[in-house]
Amino acid sequence: MQLPLGLSIVLIIAGLWSLLVWPQFMRRILKDPRSRDQDGRATRFLTTHLMLVSTSMVLGLATAVIGIRTLVSPTG
Repeated sequence: MQLPLGLSIVLIIAGLWSLLVWPQFMRRILKDPRSRDQDGRATRFLTTHLMLVSTSMVLGLATAVIGIRTLVSPTG
């Protein structure tokens, strides 16, 4: 696949942004008292945010990989 250089760079930056921002967010969620009940079990708050962060990071990784592949793919 070929994309203009600028679009490939935007994809890479967007993917890296997701990979850098979401783990920091998850660290804050893990420290939030709403993440665990009185018995220490995970709450829906934690489960929901874990799924959100996981999905966003997978999509961020895919975005970065697509950007890198379009940047380094041979023209043809």
